Amino acid sequence: MGITRILVVDDEEDLCEILKFNLETEGYEVDTAFSAEEALKLDLTRYQLLLLDVMMGEISGFKMANQLKKNEVTARLPIIFLTAKDTENDMLTGFNLGADDYISKPFSIREVLARVKAVLRRTDDKADARTSELLTYETLVLDCKRIKATVNGTEVPLTKKEFEILKLLLENRGNVLSREEILSRIWKDEVYVLDRTVDVNITRLRKKITPYGKNIVTRLGFGYCFEN
Repeated sequence: MGITRILVVDDEEDLCEILKFNLETEGYEVDTAFSAEEALKLDLTRYQLLLLDVMMGEISGFKMANQLKKNEVTARLPIIFLTAKDTENDMLTGFNLGADDYISKPFSIREVLARVKAVLRRTDDKADARTSELLTYETLVLDCKRIKATVNGTEVPLTKKEFEILKLLLENRGNVLSREEILSRIWKDEVYVLDRTVDVNITRLRKKITPYGKNIVTRLGFGYCFEN
């Protein structure tokens, strides 16, 4: 299992450093951001958990969480709210936004560590169930269960063959697949299908998944490959 990365977002810099130190002591890799604006500039797909303060500047924790949950790329990022607001309405708002937990300030570090472990354990179980359903590369997401492709959260209208080709290339990322192999895997027993059919579908696919079309590279005389 790889290192678990956590992002702490809070405008109290001292609190960020305390949380960072204690979480790193537990073996997590931790980054900090002192505002939602700063956090939103980061590649949030790198993280397995977000500790998010509610009361911040122009973009509150609730507002940031709402943005994340509306974006397919970050919609499943687990969130624990950290807040001095502990009214029932505030807690309900947090959970309605998809929060995985809600910790009221002031809190003990032991409580935070225990809740972090509990949330990560629950989300790991969910992730295991979804691993075979999602193929991702940066903001390119292929949902194999719902037969849906998105780039940066926006759905890309792929034909059945285009979807299957992209799925095959992502599943074999870094490996070159010949036209013959692609034909045999995608078109199977269909007759009178030419090698040129693969080229035409690849050309259309590249245009549709911009900016990731460039990642589908041609190896002259060999075939196609999805590269980083």
